[in-house]
Amino acid sequence: MRLSQMLFVTLREDPAEAEIPSHKLLLRAGYIRRIGSGIYAYLPLMWRVLKKVSQIVREEMDATGAQETLLPQLQPAELWRESGRWDTYTKAEGIMFALTDRQKRELGLGPTHEEVITTVAKEMIRSYRQLPVHLYQIQTKFRDEIRPRFGLMRGREFIMKDGYSFHTNEESLKKTYADMHTAYSNMLRRCGLKFRAVEADSGAIGGSGSQEFMVLAEAGEDEVLYTEDGNYAANVEKAVSIAPDAEISPFSSYEKRETPGTDTIEKLCKFLKTSPTTIVKNVLYQTVYDNGMTVLVLVSIRGDQDVNEVKLQNELTRQAGNYGGNTIISLTVPDAEAQQKWAAKSLPLGYISPNLEDSYIAGSKEVSSKFLRLVDYTAYNLKNFITGSDESGYHVVGANWDENFKLPPKIFDLRKAKAGDRAIHHFDQTLQTARGIEVGHIFQLGIKYSKAMNATFTNEQGEELPLVMGCYGVGVSRLAQAAVEQSYDKDGIIWPVAIAPYHAIITIPNIGDKQQIEIAENLYKGLNEAGIETLLDDRDERAGVKFKDADLIGIPYRIVTGRAIKDGKVEVVERATKKAQEIAIEDVISTIKEWMSKAIES
Repeated sequence: MRLSQMLFVTLREDPAEAEIPSHKLLLRAGYIRRIGSGIYAYLPLMWRVLKKVSQIVREEMDATGAQETLLPQLQPAELWRESGRWDTYTKAEGIMFALTDRQKRELGLGPTHEEVITTVAKEMIRSYRQLPVHLYQIQTKFRDEIRPRFGLMRGREFIMKDGYSFHTNEESLKKTYADMHTAYSNMLRRCGLKFRAVEADSGAIGGSGSQEFMVLAEAGEDEVLYTEDGNYAANVEKAVSIAPDAEISPFSSYEKRETPGTDTIEKLCKFLKTSPTTIVKNVLYQTVYDNGMTVLVLVSIRGDQDVNEVKLQNELTRQAGNYGGNTIISLTVPDAEAQQKWAAKSLPLGYISPNLEDSYIAGSKEVSSKFLRLVDYTAYNLKNFITGSDESGYHVVGANWDENFKLPPKIFDLRKAKAGDRAIHHFDQTLQTARGIEVGHIFQLGIKYSKAMNATFTNEQGEELPLVMGCYGVGVSRLAQAAVEQSYDKDGIIWPVAIAPYHAIITIPNIGDKQQIEIAENLYKGLNEAGIETLLDDRDERAGVKFKDADLIGIPYRIVTGRAIKDGKVEVVERATKKAQEIAIEDVISTIKEWMSKAIES
């Protein structure tokens, strides 16, 4: 492609809307253009990148025996009501674009396709002889993000590969799940990315087990905890670890003490000259279920630990049936306004004990009359601990479970794992931290959707059983931007060779020089014929502008038909290293082919 004929406009300044380097660079380099909040046009250079990523994804999926299809973007609300997710996606999480057509039928723009694919399977799969089957698509998805940001990282319209497998049993599912782990690892390696596969929370998709594939980058929204031995890696939302040992309490007998102005752990530790590991703090949450029922939750956890709200939400979801609900609409720490709606009297905030009386809750049909009390194992293990007394300005010291405070029948892991914690699989390993961008997620769904939607098959014994399902997603447009976030410098993008829009760019410093033009034209033709996708910068611009643009758009190899041509050579610059060398014109094609081969194989 000749740059003079391409829709190509670069910017010298960072756009005001862009927050992270990759977003700034894609806008500045003319890869994308903002059309609206979270909505972007993919311009010619970006579309070439996306097609290459899609092709790698497609090849790896096809290699596993998966079959490509295309599912409707418009999805009837009744399918989502059948699975029980319509309210979750349109009200609780609120990420689905919902609309009503002229026939007054409710529809949604697909953020994901479990309901649609399960309907297809329900209507087409009858017997175990048809299983397993694995279908996938590469398609535009829609999500009504509350705060679209970071360009293609968190947009409202994006390109995604999603696949769904159907099985007779868990053993068959696990085999496909393992195949997907391999396929996804291959995809990211082939795209030239550094990544980690980590244990993950399944979220609203559901299922028993899942893994995220994280492209490592400082601007990543997710924190990954891992061990150096390579035997453990998890998203911080899912991570488990062994908390640091608690210090011995300085108190050996139970008593109530006046502790004025100690409504925080830090103030209390300073006042009592103790460690936060000797304290049980009690954190109040308010959750609302999809049936409108509000439940007040009291979490007791060690003073130096934080509640992992994803783990808490998962536990509250498991307990939804106890309150007549199915899913959680919201989980918050109730502020003063929220407390006014259910508090019978003023709460002793900062001094709450594990036994806070249920009488603090005013009776109501919409509010459970009792606190749901959850104790984290870090609090359970404490002896002679310090905690609130339910009276402002006072704490109790030397307290013990089942002596001074009633212990619930079940203990939970509700703490947030941290870097520096000991690993569960090996005490000598400590958790390290890294930032990551989630570009892929694989799930073992089990029978969650097939059971809800009555998608069944007949087994060898003639029994009718629910289909066992798996779900596998890759964010194609997100992956492309993640590649930029992982690899750039002060001058611009550094694309991995495998997904770069073009492999090489020929820069003509002086378009008034006939010899420069002739050599450039011959190289341009020869490189493209050899399968080396090449841009020709034949614009009537200063050489410095052309060099800056080549660096900005990140083409792996720049060929300059400059002063070296008098010696039968051209300058070739490797974008990733800035290494420049003069190469004989007749050796350019073979040299770049060799470099490309090494780059793609490494």
